[in-house]
Amino acid sequence: MKLRVLAVDDEALQLDELAYLLRGDQGVAEVVTAGDTTEALRHLRDGQVDVVFLDIRMPGLDGMELARLLGRFASPPVVVFVTAHDDRAVDAFDLGAADYLLKPVRADRLAEAVRRAARARAVSSGRQTQPEPVADDVIPVELAGTTRMLPRSSVRWVEAHGDYARLHTADGNHLVRVPLSLLAERWADAGFVRIHRSYLVALRVIAELRLGSSGYVVVVDGRELPVSRRHTRELKDRLVRAAKTGWR
Repeated sequence: MKLRVLAVDDEALQLDELAYLLRGDQGVAEVVTAGDTTEALRHLRDGQVDVVFLDIRMPGLDGMELARLLGRFASPPVVVFVTAHDDRAVDAFDLGAADYLLKPVRADRLAEAVRRAARARAVSSGRQTQPEPVADDVIPVELAGTTRMLPRSSVRWVEAHGDYARLHTADGNHLVRVPLSLLAERWADAGFVRIHRSYLVALRVIAELRLGSSGYVVVVDGRELPVSRRHTRELKDRLVRAAKTGWR
């Protein structure tokens, strides 16, 4: 199902950039834009909209207030928040938002949000009764001269080693010739998140996120793994979202 999208932001340059990225997504059929919530409501009244990509902090009626209003529609559109601020994520998911994007929006992150919005729209319209399951991936590893197919679900965290990656499981680790960047892209929808240029972690095994003397760290199986500054906001976002959607 291709989506009819309404993008709402009072900052014209950011709205144009968001619309440009959305129009380049194969899952999007049409994009209309609005510079404020009054114009957004006019589009919503006059045409069919599947998903609203919505800024939060705007003059007049803000994004949160508009989302609450949309929730009263007989057939409300799916809402994805797009904001420069990470302090409203809990409120956003309390309102049933499909996703929460932090500015500046990356194309790969936006593509993930479009996929999530499409699944949410399919469920709400009755075309799909439950979210589509993510099949367990497998990856071949060498163990004592034998090739073993290791299920992704057994991997707890991954460490980069140049063009290789070390997969850490509950009972050991395995070095495979796959770059961490490829695993991060392939496993993003299965609950894995990049926390550092050298680390990829399964959200479900993170016991704690805390601020240490050198920055944020996550605790996995009693071990502290560093979280780089550029990944901190996305990690917080993913943790909040995962708690709402069953740690995926």
